[in-house]
Amino acid sequence: MTSEATEIVEKLKDKKAEYEAIALSDSSVILDDIDNQIITEVLGPERYGRQYMPSGSQAQAEVQRLRDQMAQIQVSTVDQIAQLKAEAASREVEVQRKYEELQLQLKAKAAARKQSKGKNTMPSSNNFRI
Repeated sequence: MTSEATEIVEKLKDKKAEYEAIALSDSSVILDDIDNQIITEVLGPERYGRQYMPSGSQAQAEVQRLRDQMAQIQVSTVDQIAQLKAEAASREVEVQRKYEELQLQLKAKAAARKQSKGKNTMPSSNNFRI
């Protein structure tokens, strides 16, 4: 253990002894919440990750955090769906444009063949009528 970790552990032990002494004389102190409060006091809310809250409040805060997270995920999902729909619509327009272009090319080739066939079927001068 580093010297900083050893120092923190010692502070935690001292605070725990202090709070347990208070809890023995004051029945309104909730023992379940003491550990969180001690850690928050020793490490500070920034290092510990959250401020001390009684258990019920912690649960409510966690539920709210999860609701917020779900809402963010939902917004993100809706945005992704909208983006995918826009991309699909764009691809559909491009496919339609290419289809129409190919149709025009096909019609042009068919017209060229028809015109070419018309030139090859000229009446022959070798036909005699009797």
